[in-house]
Amino acid sequence: MLTAAALLIGSFVSLSWVTRPPPLPGYAAVTANWHPSEAWLYDRGGRLIDSTRVDYQARRLGWVRLADISPVARDTLVAAEDRRFRSHDGVDWWALGGALRDRAEGKRARGASTLSMQVAAYLAPDLATPGHRSTWDKVRQMRAGAALEAGWTKDQILEAYLNLAGFRGEAQGIGAAALGLFGKTPATLTRDDALLLAALLPNPGAGSTEVARRACALSRDKDCSRFAGAAASMLGPARSLALDPGLAPHLAARLLDKPGARVTTTLDARIQSVAIAALRRQLQGLGGTRARDGAVVVVDNASGDVLAYVGGIGGESTAPAVDGASAYRQAGSTLKPFLYAQAIEKGYLTAASILDDSPVQLDTASGLYVPQNYDRAFKGPVSARIALAGSLNVPAVRTLLLTGVDAFRDRLWDTGYRGLVEDGQYYGYSLALGSAEVTLLEQVAAYRSLALGGRWSPLRLTEASRHEPLRQIVSPQAAWIVADILADPNARAGTFGVDSALRLPFWAAAKTGTSKAMRDNWCIGFSDRFTVGVWVGNLEGDPMRAVSGTSGAAPVWRDVMMTLHAATPSRPSPPPAGIETRQIRFAEGIEQPRREFFVKGTALDQVAAAPETARRPRIVNPVAGSVYALDPDIPIDRQRLAIAVAGQVAGHRLLLDREDLGTADSRPLLLPTRGQHRLRLVDLGGRVVDQILFTVR
Repeated sequence: MLTAAALLIGSFVSLSWVTRPPPLPGYAAVTANWHPSEAWLYDRGGRLIDSTRVDYQARRLGWVRLADISPVARDTLVAAEDRRFRSHDGVDWWALGGALRDRAEGKRARGASTLSMQVAAYLAPDLATPGHRSTWDKVRQMRAGAALEAGWTKDQILEAYLNLAGFRGEAQGIGAAALGLFGKTPATLTRDDALLLAALLPNPGAGSTEVARRACALSRDKDCSRFAGAAASMLGPARSLALDPGLAPHLAARLLDKPGARVTTTLDARIQSVAIAALRRQLQGLGGTRARDGAVVVVDNASGDVLAYVGGIGGESTAPAVDGASAYRQAGSTLKPFLYAQAIEKGYLTAASILDDSPVQLDTASGLYVPQNYDRAFKGPVSARIALAGSLNVPAVRTLLLTGVDAFRDRLWDTGYRGLVEDGQYYGYSLALGSAEVTLLEQVAAYRSLALGGRWSPLRLTEASRHEPLRQIVSPQAAWIVADILADPNARAGTFGVDSALRLPFWAAAKTGTSKAMRDNWCIGFSDRFTVGVWVGNLEGDPMRAVSGTSGAAPVWRDVMMTLHAATPSRPSPPPAGIETRQIRFAEGIEQPRREFFVKGTALDQVAAAPETARRPRIVNPVAGSVYALDPDIPIDRQRLAIAVAGQVAGHRLLLDREDLGTADSRPLLLPTRGQHRLRLVDLGGRVVDQILFTVR
């Protein structure tokens, strides 16, 4: 008797041991350890602007509370999966009995797993290991379901089930299923939506016909015709997350790197949308054969907060994943304002100083450097105001000779251009024309400093970033004068016309730039409240076609500025202390009389070009780099080239290759042979003071 009892007790203990369920975590631990596969980006007002997937093991969104799921969806899914869920204690004995009866009668056994048992299997995956469907495994699931019921409430179990269930492919949970399959939130799911989701649960990979049939059976409706189309639509091509506006994909890729992260940016969703629309409209107008890519950044001047960050819009881009706002590109003429600001600050120039826009060539380590203007024409003597506003290249190079390349490079570094990692000699004189590579974000930060009287600080992209103190980089007087020049439509009229895209019905300062071989087009400018930067080009580096400074980026800049100031026009800031105003006149009618601004102590009333004799001796004709063609129909002795020199050249001689042509002031006529020639101007001591190269064909 004792032996039988001992055997019975031993068997019970063994059975209990074999079928013991694994330990299950509590509800609080499960929700706390939930890691979505997504991360989300919000604007400054808490509005969702973008998201990105970070974890690729499963597609799941944030944990959805039961209260955030529509009641009809909850009830429909429960009725389909476990209709006695509210009354059993983890095991549906009626369903289990029916399953055993069906098996005994040779019928296909119905499922008897309760929601509690399924949740236990999700929490302890070894309970549902494929290939382990023995009686003992089933008993373990039943005991686990009962154990779960003892520690969790019914609502907690249902909530967990709806978040842990796999509905389709990699979509885990009702949040991902609702958004991915219907483009809805769980709170807006209808009864039909829930029936289709329930129809997916037995076989998440089922086709639309099978899903429609199951949904019809679950609904018990007489007319099920609607389910065929609904199932086909639900299981059609992958839906985009319809509730994710997708306004800042490049910034999302930059800031979102942790599953479940929720980052609040400084962006304004409305301004972001305006910038996107303006850029899209312009690129569509240009067409993919002219320019495929673009980027826009908008910044609040006072705070340094980035209000819009558009790294690209896709469209006809061949590199849509590349962030155009942070990509390093050649700056073109957009660095000139900082060069002139440095020269004005140092007292080397005033806005009225005369610069010579005529051919110049400079000896460099790699040979002669011969800067050209955009239109390959020269305007002669011009004021610094006209030279900067009209973006003339030769005067900019002459200004760089005053400031020094190294000093200018250091000034750009202090103004936030962190791509300039080499010393000034590496860039050479071409630095004045923007040979260095910069990002649009750096450009906007730098131009913002001009709007703030020469004070610079890093921009802010997230609300968590701290406000850095402003640092004085340029003197307030020089910054204000440069801003006034960039806002002067009359000063830029000679280059851009009187009614270009840069001219707004309110005060705004702007500068365009185009890089070598037409690969990049910029427009950066500021008003009293905002700084806006636009880049247009091709991210793969191929040249644009028929796109200039005012036809590429400038129209986007204009559209954004007009929207930003639709309610409140921009006004110019008053001049800072240390600015003098004078009515000036130019000798020999170089330019029209006008009111001009000066740093205190540098003002003048009359401006004149230096006399020719005071200028450096130089060759002015032929122009360096010129190519001449001999015409066989014209007598050869009538095709001579006239040599012209400027400056005090008494005692200087001209040498063509190795031939002495005589004194420089004799103005000899050349009859050179075909080929490349070097013309040199030498002083009495034989020192070369100027030289040019030209070609005859």
